[in-house]
Amino acid sequence: MHAAFIEYRASCHCGALEARYVTAVPVAAWSVRACQCEFCRAHGALTTSDPAGTLAFTARDMHLVQRYKFGSRMTDFLLCHNCGVYVGARMDPSRGEFGVLNTRALRPIPVGLPEPALMNYGDEPAELRHERREARWTPLAMPTL
Repeated sequence: MHAAFIEYRASCHCGALEARYVTAVPVAAWSVRACQCEFCRAHGALTTSDPAGTLAFTARDMHLVQRYKFGSRMTDFLLCHNCGVYVGARMDPSRGEFGVLNTRALRPIPVGLPEPALMNYGDEPAELRHERREARWTPLAMPTL
């Protein structure tokens, strides 16, 4: 018997930037990661992904979407220009249609989230980073930002 897919909703504080995360993985088994880069630590981000699920980002007003790139510049970190909340990230579309969700943007935050694993990707070469993300991140559903 296959587990049922469940949809989870996430948004920034003001509701201008939203995400829809669909997974069959039970919340207690989610892979929750606390990246140790300066950006993720500053935002208190705890990300999750499911290679068998789907993720979509939408915006009430595209002018309120702030795309931030740093480091390898292969990823768009999606923040609300109005309230500043980091909702998730997506790989540059030319590199693949995959993303991760900041679990702290979930509404409501599910009960039973596992403790995050501390991750440090600072020394990872760009090609290995791309391969890891393609294998572990969630495919983006269309349409998405």
